[in-house]
Amino acid sequence: MSDPTNICLSCGLCCDGTLIGFVQLDTEELAPVKQLMDIEQTGKNGMFFLPCNELGCNGCNIYSQRPKACRNFECGVLKSVEKKELSFDKATDVIEVVKQKKIAIEKHVATLQIELQSKSFHFKMLELKKLLRKDKSELSFSQSHQELIVELEALEKLITKSFGVSFL
Repeated sequence: MSDPTNICLSCGLCCDGTLIGFVQLDTEELAPVKQLMDIEQTGKNGMFFLPCNELGCNGCNIYSQRPKACRNFECGVLKSVEKKELSFDKATDVIEVVKQKKIAIEKHVATLQIELQSKSFHFKMLELKKLLRKDKSELSFSQSHQELIVELEALEKLITKSFGVSFL
């Protein structure tokens, strides 16, 4: 179970839209991927937004046929496990902390009744950061909003440090 590949299969934070918001497709893979899932296509280019519809309870439903960008993506946690800088157990702990922080932020956003348009958590966080920056100047900015900013900054710091990606 401590095989680095199992980190990916048990994690799914890239596929569920937490770490990244979309997957770019190469021209040659448009037709095969289009048969597996819905994609956005403009001319010769294609992509799909995350969360991926093929992410199931047991991981990726199209794992053996997944797009090249998915096959090639290696987050910082995976790289650290492969280099033996991070144990499998520590890696799964980091993943669990990110998942719990994500849930806490989603609950906080719901409690504050903040309407976000994006489906991907990654894009929701970009949208939320922009919204909170704008609302910060308003007098109605509550303690709850400030706590949400702290939660968001803590999650972004952890994701950037551990996974090597950012909400920009």
